[in-house]
Amino acid sequence: MRILILMLALLLCVPTAVAEEGDFIPNSRNLPAELAQIPEAYFQPCDTPGTMVRLDYDTWESFSYESKTYPLRKTAWVYLPYGYSEDVQYNIMYFMHGGWSNETTQMGTDERPSYMKHVVDHAIADGLMQPMIIVCPTYNNTSPEDSGDYGLALQLTDQYHNELLYDLMPAVESKYSTYAEDTTPEGLNASRDHRGFCGFSMGSVTTWRTFEHCLPYFRYFMPMSGSLTTNAAYMDAIVRSYGYDWNDYFLFTASGTADFAYSAFKRQVDNMAASDSGYFRMADNEAEGSMAYRELEGATHSGAAMMVYVYNGLCWFWNP
Repeated sequence: MRILILMLALLLCVPTAVAEEGDFIPNSRNLPAELAQIPEAYFQPCDTPGTMVRLDYDTWESFSYESKTYPLRKTAWVYLPYGYSEDVQYNIMYFMHGGWSNETTQMGTDERPSYMKHVVDHAIADGLMQPMIIVCPTYNNTSPEDSGDYGLALQLTDQYHNELLYDLMPAVESKYSTYAEDTTPEGLNASRDHRGFCGFSMGSVTTWRTFEHCLPYFRYFMPMSGSLTTNAAYMDAIVRSYGYDWNDYFLFTASGTADFAYSAFKRQVDNMAASDSGYFRMADNEAEGSMAYRELEGATHSGAAMMVYVYNGLCWFWNP
């Protein structure tokens, strides 16, 4: 019954939309069999740094979003690669933080860039990563402390999609040069091949929820060390409700073997891969499947492990 309700809700609330193929070619380059470690020098500032830009935008309180009675002013931090030009179209990754965190946690700010920002700068400079725009938002709602309340944070990850689709994405992609010709849902659907969403821990839960609610607007997903459900039928129903098939998206999933979230996360991935639907085919590239899984031996639920996962994922996305 719950699966039926999910399918009906998705069909009623979000239009089924299938982007045209255009000139998009699935990435046939294999992900590394084992996660590559980040070079030590990458944790230092780069000679060709990208820019962190603060973006303030208007949205609405999450739980009453549809009634639009409680306006909010929120902030995201946007990473622009070195040499950013309005004459170039960039792929874009939305990068969500975990619990007890905010929009500055992952990449920092203009005045206090993070190690992750330095890593991205170096990887782009060395040609390991395609120049891309990275957006660091927050699911915090009426208080910057929301992510510190585990139960509330779980609920907010399920509410975040309205703000993401109708407020944040238009604010970002109308200002910066992406593949979106316009920022209507139709325009964002048409450019979905050039857009991804990733997150660690509670950000991983947000990533699964984005797959659930916003699959027509994103092709790539990178959930890390945070599960949504071990019920593969639930995930199958999401894909089926939109009319997509296994070759319409790709998930790069990762966790550490000593991470407290490892067991549930790996069980979700394994169950999805074992489903008879074929929607989640394990493969090392997106020409042959729709999902890859990598684990870091001995890694705990830590920012250091997260950086390794993100580094490997971002070096592969859009990089044939």
